[in-house]
Amino acid sequence: MKRAAGLVAVLAVVVVLSLCVGDRWIGPGEVYRALTDFTGSDSDRVVRYLRLPRTVAGLLVGAALGLSGAVMQGVTRNPLADPGILGVSAGAAVAVVAAIGLFGIHSLSGYVWFAMGGALVATVAVYLVGAVGGTTPVKLALAGAAISALLGSVTSAATLLDLSTLNEYRFWVVGSLSLADHGIVAQAVPFVAFGIVLALVLGRSLNQLALGDDLAQALGTRVLLIRVLAGLAVVVLAGTATAIAGPIGFLGLAVPQVARLVVGPDQRRILPWSMLLAPVVLLLADIVGRVVARPAELQVGIVTALIGAPLFIALVRRRRTAAL
Repeated sequence: MKRAAGLVAVLAVVVVLSLCVGDRWIGPGEVYRALTDFTGSDSDRVVRYLRLPRTVAGLLVGAALGLSGAVMQGVTRNPLADPGILGVSAGAAVAVVAAIGLFGIHSLSGYVWFAMGGALVATVAVYLVGAVGGTTPVKLALAGAAISALLGSVTSAATLLDLSTLNEYRFWVVGSLSLADHGIVAQAVPFVAFGIVLALVLGRSLNQLALGDDLAQALGTRVLLIRVLAGLAVVVLAGTATAIAGPIGFLGLAVPQVARLVVGPDQRRILPWSMLLAPVVLLLADIVGRVVARPAELQVGIVTALIGAPLFIALVRRRRTAAL
């Protein structure tokens, strides 16, 4: 309980830092006044119209990616599963490219449906390919890698053939929170909230799935139904996160591993920890990206990759990646 309270406190501190740090420092007092007594000054406008939606978007995207990664690792019993490795993000990305290039859609309200549709198709394709001859975690990972490579090739071909699509896509594909505004956040909240509720209620069933399908069925778990609901939660969460900020790697892969090291193998604790820890990592990465390359910014997707890759390699090399 103390560790959970500590994590919430850390998240609160990071949120305040995200509101204060940028091309110039705005103190917590000014931030508070901008949020409660808006006067229209430059500082108030920066906080209310730029940093506030960017921070809320970071909370939504981080929670969605951390939770979707934890659900995928639980339902597949594969510690290497995440929306990136199993093709979900690639499916969402290729669908967004289609939305831009074929249908001229340039808003999240249009993106999000394409992103979730693409994520759903990719998830089903990976499962069907990985299920040939019997489903195993390794086969699912290989199928995900193959489908991701295929979809990545389609995305590259489509953007290279259409310069206008490439110009819009290249800012989105690196993973960024800088384009978020109040409209995007408001549109994303219902989807993320639905995915969070659905994922959190699956904790007990994911614990039973970890015992194996036969034993889970003997305990009364409806295995197929739980997998369908888990897939729905992943599609909604990962699809919405990808629509908001573009593909952001390693967050859904590494954060549940860290949560598992802290709280143990119980999915009822891993899921909420992943939901809270991932926004901490994502917002810290975004803050670092704002200050390390001044006056320009380093996109958050690049920073998470730079941080996440060595972190995950360190976890694997220390052989502390807990079994599911």
